[in-house]
Amino acid sequence: MVANCEQVWREVSNYLDGEVDPSLRLAIEEHVRGCQRCTAVLAGTKNVIQLYGDERMLEVPLGFSQRLHQRIDESMPSSMPSTRRTFLGWMVAAAAAVLIAGTLELVRAGTSYRPDQRSERARRGSGVPPELMVVVAEDGKFFHLPECTLIHEKDKRRTVTAAEASLEGYTPCARCLGKYLANT
Repeated sequence: MVANCEQVWREVSNYLDGEVDPSLRLAIEEHVRGCQRCTAVLAGTKNVIQLYGDERMLEVPLGFSQRLHQRIDESMPSSMPSTRRTFLGWMVAAAAAVLIAGTLELVRAGTSYRPDQRSERARRGSGVPPELMVVVAEDGKFFHLPECTLIHEKDKRRTVTAAEASLEGYTPCARCLGKYLANT
């Protein structure tokens, strides 16, 4: 199963509550590892839920909570089920998460973020075709062609496009991608 951004956004609350089936959980986790937007939405939602549930954020007078619940119960029609209040609480949290995610996206879009290169003497691979599929190692500094013999940590590697690898700060391997670098 492969998840897309829309599925992640639709299921983010269920995912955080642990209420998604295992195949969807794995698909969401795989998608979030490669998608900065969904990573931001997930982190923002976690923060909102954490802040919303942290009673230390706002000190209220003793007994305030009980009086508030009593007044809400008195003002609510008796036909309104209690699940509606839970739903409204989650909607407030979701709206706050959307606002935070939107703010983060606006900030990210307004700044031209270029991660630090993972290697001190790195050259950006401007001659490498951006759609070329390459391999990166989790703790490595370079991206390689899949058949390159210099790939480190073969058990912790993943395949991405050259454009994604460059955005993540990886540098092209001079040995296997040298033909593209000679043109730059």
